Amino acid sequence: MPWTQNYSALGGSIALTALVVSIPIFFLLWALAIKRMKGHIAGISTLLITLVIVVLVYKMPISIALSASLYGILYGLWPISWIVVTAVFLYNLTVEAGQFDVIKGSISAISDDRRIQALLVAFCFGAFLEGAAGFGAPVAITASILIGLGFNPLYAAGICLIANTAPVAFGAIGAPIIAAGAVTGMGDFVISQAIGRQLPFLSVIIPIYLIVLMSGWKGAKEVLPAALVAGISFAIAQWWSSNHLGAYLPDIISSLFSLIALTLFLRVWKPKNNWRFPHEEGKEKNVVTQRFTAGQIIKAWSPFAILTVLVGIWGTPGFKNWATNAGLYINIQHWPGLDGLVYKAAPIVAKPTVYAAAYKWDWFSAAGTAILISAIISMFILGVSPGRAWKVFVKTIKQLIFAIINIAAVLGFAYLANYSGLSYTLGLLFASTGSLFPFLSPVLGWLAVFLTGSDTSANALFGKLQQVTAEQIGVNPVLTVAANSSGGVVGKMISPQSIAVAAAATSLVGRESELLRFTLKHSIVLLLVICIMITLQAYVVPGMIPVISAGP
Repeated sequence: MPWTQNYSALGGSIALTALVVSIPIFFLLWALAIKRMKGHIAGISTLLITLVIVVLVYKMPISIALSASLYGILYGLWPISWIVVTAVFLYNLTVEAGQFDVIKGSISAISDDRRIQALLVAFCFGAFLEGAAGFGAPVAITASILIGLGFNPLYAAGICLIANTAPVAFGAIGAPIIAAGAVTGMGDFVISQAIGRQLPFLSVIIPIYLIVLMSGWKGAKEVLPAALVAGISFAIAQWWSSNHLGAYLPDIISSLFSLIALTLFLRVWKPKNNWRFPHEEGKEKNVVTQRFTAGQIIKAWSPFAILTVLVGIWGTPGFKNWATNAGLYINIQHWPGLDGLVYKAAPIVAKPTVYAAAYKWDWFSAAGTAILISAIISMFILGVSPGRAWKVFVKTIKQLIFAIINIAAVLGFAYLANYSGLSYTLGLLFASTGSLFPFLSPVLGWLAVFLTGSDTSANALFGKLQQVTAEQIGVNPVLTVAANSSGGVVGKMISPQSIAVAAAATSLVGRESELLRFTLKHSIVLLLVICIMITLQAYVVPGMIPVISAGP
């Protein structure tokens, strides 16, 4: 029997309803940040608590609630967990082949300074992977590389989570902005332009922020020129491409431009001191000094070169359309027990509207499949037999089993929050703040990414709400829709989904609480920066943001 969402279910009060239904969120934060509960236990517990809350508060039928949870769990398994498994498998394969010493040596040849390595791998290469694939691949791969270089696993994961901020809004070939354009009817080009006039400021800050986090102000001063080159080159390319080319390519162009600029700069400039982590003190004699031939370096890096090419191809709209037309997917058009049974209500929509639920198992066009094919090709290049490769794959599954459970539980919670109306209740609470809304609009995106783990999902969730609220208070709606995405990027580092992916890639399963404690304060600081910037663009320099136009 159909069921309609009721966002003010408790006494007709949005505030009271929001307070009660936010209990699962407070529990999750308490479980991870204070109780230091293992991630998969916290995730499962949060899902169960949410089930109880939505049934009691919203009177959501138990069968629909369970179906929504299972829908999210399946999405957590595919494509999210699939990306994590294949990314870690590719990394483990290079280690099994004994090629990681060559990779470490080639990076050390550019710079053996850990601060510079973080800029090259976490910021530049991670941004490229975000642009091409997104959905967990950047953190999983770059964190693995940093650990192989000698980084402490917790620091590697935390640094990569923070670095994966500036590129998120344009990730996966512009998927978040495309989603925002679709739900608002604005089109993606004008939103791309607006975000391209917000995030470049953050893009300059992030590399410096990373270095300060690693080595303090004193250490940061020593490599400030390199951090500025990485950040400013990225920001310029991000602004130009987003304002002139649209939403698809800013991450690809910005990351490559930044990587090339930084590499060329390091050929003529080196930091005064070679900085390493405190736990590496006394190990300077173990620095890789062996010189490798060009052929050895190409062979060692070939898995990631192949990965770059294939993930880039897999991410293009043309390839996705081809895979769809070729029928390389299995489509469940009507998710059982959910599709056609849930209706969104006013003020989220003008009149009751079906909240559809369809699942597409894109077994070939998924980013994880591109990574797996990269691993299979690399297996032959690196000389790893199929038998050895299979053992590595089985080892990878065993390594990630609890992480997979955590990711599935977290996505189950996210989908249940959406289909129950929990997310919309919280969104409407923010939208009721009147002239304060521009300041809080990034917080709405931040919260949505925390809930869903995806800037794309956050824009689909709250993009229309941002637009309508801005029109009601007389603010340019393009600004607040863009703010939803810009605020969301700093929520990515604390999303339970991202935390689970990072923990899985760095063998920190069970220590997710430490990662959340590592990133939470930085997420809040950067969110405050964005809130101030959006407020200034709303009331002081409104001309910075474009108005709705027909297109490029």
